[in-house]
Amino acid sequence: MKIPFFSLLCLIAIVFLSFFGLFFYEGLAYELNPQKILLSPSFEHPFGTDRLGRDVLARVMEGGKISLSIGLLSSLVTSFIGLIIGVSAGFFKSYTDKVIVVLIDLFLTFPTFFLLLALVSYVEASIWVLVIVISITGWMGMARLIRSESFAISEAPFIKILKIAKTNRLKIILKYFTPLLAPIFFISFTFGISGAILAESGLSFLGIGINPPQISWGTILSEGKEVLDVAWWLSFFPGLMIFLVTYSLINISDYLQNKTNTKDKQLG
Repeated sequence: MKIPFFSLLCLIAIVFLSFFGLFFYEGLAYELNPQKILLSPSFEHPFGTDRLGRDVLARVMEGGKISLSIGLLSSLVTSFIGLIIGVSAGFFKSYTDKVIVVLIDLFLTFPTFFLLLALVSYVEASIWVLVIVISITGWMGMARLIRSESFAISEAPFIKILKIAKTNRLKIILKYFTPLLAPIFFISFTFGISGAILAESGLSFLGIGINPPQISWGTILSEGKEVLDVAWWLSFFPGLMIFLVTYSLINISDYLQNKTNTKDKQLG
């Protein structure tokens, strides 16, 4: 499989646009202008304006900072939680594995998005609250993958020899398990970013995610739904950003997975 150059360039462009675009663009995300309400896309306002005359391109850039940050931080936390739990199950086995399997199954019993809704409804949403909530509800898939691979690694002859030699357990995990699990970790990490961005966007779209005056792609989408019939651009452009980021990350994740599978076949 070829390197997904389009996806990489697309992702880099969106990240650059979100975090550095406002240094080069004159539009302001919070500036109200009653003379420019619901203007369609033009040279002056490439993404049009909203119901309060605010520049949509500037708001998409500003919102991208929060959406991408939540996606990145949530995926980092989720991946490390899944890594620790999965390795613990595969390495220690026995009762540790049984407890972890029950815990994973318990969390998987509840639909993830409804669990998100239940948790967010009891606290005031903010960037850090959403990172924590999305992480709590998203680690199970990573943990199951790592657990399965950890079982296979723990059966390897060199791991058994290290255990017989009473090598420090932490040293075995950090020096021998972690490098072998790195491909799965990065695959789950890239996939997790898109999942977290979609989760945040869904919550913000429903009005229980990021609260004004903060902006995310989900809040811009939510603002545009009420005037969708007369101002399509309000929902289209933030939705396009979410689609492009998700599409790019899935392509990159698929590439990493195929690369890993190819190496495994060559080693086999």
